Amino acid sequence: MAVNLQKGQRVSLDNSMKLALVGLGWDTNRYDGGFDFDLDASAFLLGANGMCMRDEDFVFYNNLNGRDGAVVHQGDNLTGEGEGDDEVIIIDFSKVPDEIQKIAICVTIHDAVARRQNFGQVSNAYIRVAKIENEFDTIGVDQLRFDLEEEFSIETALVVCEIYKKNGEWKFNAVASGFQGGLEALVRNYGLNC
Repeated sequence: MAVNLQKGQRVSLDNSMKLALVGLGWDTNRYDGGFDFDLDASAFLLGANGMCMRDEDFVFYNNLNGRDGAVVHQGDNLTGEGEGDDEVIIIDFSKVPDEIQKIAICVTIHDAVARRQNFGQVSNAYIRVAKIENEFDTIGVDQLRFDLEEEFSIETALVVCEIYKKNGEWKFNAVASGFQGGLEALVRNYGLNC
């Protein structure tokens, strides 16, 4: 049974988990702005200094495969329609380079300023981490879930969680930290150029 977390909680991941499915889901509130909501999941592979070391350490809809295949984005969902996970990222812990100490999982709203959208118009957002047997397992066995219950009225980017290594063990930190400036702000925050 999955552990439900609150903002700020940290838990250890199952040491036997070699492959993790990170599923993110959300709904949009009633909105008559004329545009679909296109939320995008991304992952930043970070060194000890909290920064990306290479461009390929930023995994998102235009770069689906991270360095050494350690983190793989399963593709962009342009509307968020349907039940269950809207976007999925697979982490293969056996392939994560030794110098990577943290993986930040983020969500941004595509074209948020032009579409006049923000996370205050999003509800039922969550992240779940499931143990999977292989890369074709799209459900897995849930290990933890973090529901983002906080109101983000002006933010267009969120750091949802961090999966980090401490004393050789992978852990999960429920962050839920909002940013203005969308994906560009996150990219700069993690030391890359847009």
